[in-house]
Amino acid sequence: MNLVIVESPAKAKTISRFLGKDYEVIASYGHIRDLPKNNFGVDIEHDFKPKYTILKDKKPIVEKIKTLSEQSDRVYIATDEDREGEAIGYHIVEAGKVPKDKVERIVFHEITKEAILNALKNPRSIDKLMVDSQESRRILDRIVGYKLSPLLAKKIRRGLSAGRVQSVALKLIVEREEEIKNFTKQEYWTLHLIFSDKNKDVESILTTIDNVELDKFSICNAEKASQIKSEILKEQFVVENITKKTLIRKPKPPYITSTLQAEASTILGFSPKKTMQIAQKLYEGVSLQKERMGLITYMRTDSLNVARQAQEEALDIIKKFYGQDYAPKQPNIYKTKSKTAQEAHEAIRPTKPSLLPDMVKEYLTQDEYKLYNLIWKKFMASQAASAKINSVNIIFSSKRFKSKASFNELVFDGYLKIWDLSDNDFQKAPSFKQNDKVILKEVLEKQHFTEPPPRYSEASLIKTLESYGIGRPSTYATIIDTILERQYVVLNDKKFYPTQIGIIVSKALDDYFKDIINVDFTAKLEEDLDNVAKNKVDKNQLLKNFYEKFRIMLDKAYEQMDSIKPKDEPTDMVCELCGAPMVIRQGRFGKFLACSNYPKCKNTKSLNEEIVDIVCNKCGAKMVVKYSKKGGKFLACSNYPDCKNTMPYPTGLKCPACGGDLVEKTSKRGKFYGCSNYPNCKFTIKGNIINKKCPKCGYELFRILKDSLKCANPDCDYKEPIEKEILEKL
Repeated sequence: MNLVIVESPAKAKTISRFLGKDYEVIASYGHIRDLPKNNFGVDIEHDFKPKYTILKDKKPIVEKIKTLSEQSDRVYIATDEDREGEAIGYHIVEAGKVPKDKVERIVFHEITKEAILNALKNPRSIDKLMVDSQESRRILDRIVGYKLSPLLAKKIRRGLSAGRVQSVALKLIVEREEEIKNFTKQEYWTLHLIFSDKNKDVESILTTIDNVELDKFSICNAEKASQIKSEILKEQFVVENITKKTLIRKPKPPYITSTLQAEASTILGFSPKKTMQIAQKLYEGVSLQKERMGLITYMRTDSLNVARQAQEEALDIIKKFYGQDYAPKQPNIYKTKSKTAQEAHEAIRPTKPSLLPDMVKEYLTQDEYKLYNLIWKKFMASQAASAKINSVNIIFSSKRFKSKASFNELVFDGYLKIWDLSDNDFQKAPSFKQNDKVILKEVLEKQHFTEPPPRYSEASLIKTLESYGIGRPSTYATIIDTILERQYVVLNDKKFYPTQIGIIVSKALDDYFKDIINVDFTAKLEEDLDNVAKNKVDKNQLLKNFYEKFRIMLDKAYEQMDSIKPKDEPTDMVCELCGAPMVIRQGRFGKFLACSNYPKCKNTKSLNEEIVDIVCNKCGAKMVVKYSKKGGKFLACSNYPDCKNTMPYPTGLKCPACGGDLVEKTSKRGKFYGCSNYPNCKFTIKGNIINKKCPKCGYELFRILKDSLKCANPDCDYKEPIEKEILEKL
């Protein structure tokens, strides 16, 4: 028997379909060990040696790996092909005590039968340099997070934390907000001359007065615009010149991680996190009518390479569905701009271009279809012929004035036939000829003001981080997710706004850690981490250099940083307990109302209390949703303080022991679910759960694991993949 180990059960399920009875495919469910949660876990004095611990919920998996590896002839580590995947594979071998002489490392860009069988024919050993690079990144992040967070908690507010790369992203957003705040707008005007051409209006823009070309601010106010307009209306105009130039518009390359996340955000409205979750499912495998296979290639990549076979298949499809003219004479080749791109990877593309989006639509959720459709169109367009456009410029002139009208005429649509999502403004040029006299119909005065730089969107922030060389394909979504979760920023109308606490934290870090939490240093560190993987930089020396610099800054910050407390926001509300004004404060779980007379009065309220259709069983008033100090939900009477009744938050789940309602509760050990019939029924269960009947034992409850459902009956081992409908609800 041969053992194949991957990260996820979905991936395992797909790969197992391609292999015979001589192979067993199992999942590690991601990382199986990591640095400990409750202590630093890095021995700085002994070359920054990490002290790994097996994750509590992965101990049974590790034991399974040990047992199966002993029984197997070969053990194939088939984790993802990036550095994180390499590190996961290394930890599987180490923690599972897999005999080294049995271990083979296989990688593939797509989960198809051909790719898997080819990978098995070409195994290699685990790349320890890639593992060292990933381990260095993890240790650097642990040093910054573990050492900075206590400082922020002491000097600013309890519960704050900081991250190495996330702090740079926050800094960019805060600095942009400062730019907008300090921006002074400047007024300018443009004059638009409207000429008639066969009952059709042609708009041109004034460019020249008395042979002097206008710049942006030449017409700076309404008075000057009005004066020039009156002078223009006295003139007679002719067509001075018509120029026509044929432009070739080349298609854009297929997606890499950053461009996929950016365009999925702009076009589909998906967050980077959502995009990567959906892409992961498309990559790991989807059950079609006759087979299960991955629909896209690996989605964490910064390479624009495309396999020759995929190019040839794409060209055949283009010729078949769009015609010979839409296929370029030579395949389109795209060069990766990033110096650190892993060229062994491929761009993101459909594994089989012949699987048109509408052919797989019935097997996908709505969001999966949208993303697959976007990836398919982008790839097919990237392989199609260029578009041809006539750029036409017409100059209208009088004795004193000149104006210009520009048009783009589509000659051949090329790749635009496929990529129909572009905002192309094509318009046929008017039928004027040189020296034609033209009729000036009217002159429009248009006022403008210079605009401040735009706030970052998810798409533009990712693009900026990539342009600076900060982060890597696997980290963009996490960076954004982290600064949102920490409430350092908020997304409003798809734009990032720093919160008060985010500005305070960013300024404090900038005052004392400017030399390491900045764009240039972070980009250089990313380059150094890449060079660790290439054996050009020593891992221990890199960590030592960073830590020595960081420790000096940290000691200085503890000594010199003043205590900074977020300012309360005043309100017109009055505390019903003591009559003092209520203020808005920022807490660990967001903003809330608090009495300004604290600590004498400890009254607090939710800013936006969610009223539910449940009545208080003591006074009959409506109940509202509240949150405990640990973040757990519960219900409180809206008639507070006259009625101080509270009730557990209902979940809609049923107790398998007695049929009562399961309610959410919290204890010192965290969140759990208990029966509403307590103390008559003492059923409790931890973790995320759903009501679903087990086909094996009939139990009415399932636990939700990372990539699967497991019967909640401790005596039953039934497990199944998560259904699409359940995932959508989650």
